[in-house]
Amino acid sequence: MWKAKGATMSNEIELSISCNDCVRRGTPDCADCLVSFVLGEEPDELVMTAEEADVVQLFTSQGMMPRLKFQHRSTTGD
Repeated sequence: MWKAKGATMSNEIELSISCNDCVRRGTPDCADCLVSFVLGEEPDELVMTAEEADVVQLFTSQGMMPRLKFQHRSTTGD
């Protein structure tokens, strides 16, 4: 199992990240996030299998891809 900010990955599940739930959407962090790197300028949702997530973790740990910068938007009143 490995962790990234806002997401936890195990071998049995797939990873699903919705940019609509991220407080960094539309910020400079968004432009330098794994999701934007994979999906392009206007990302929406990234879904990966466990195997794909393992490969991504390897690439990000070696600096070959940007890291996941997802930070879940608080659902408690703002």
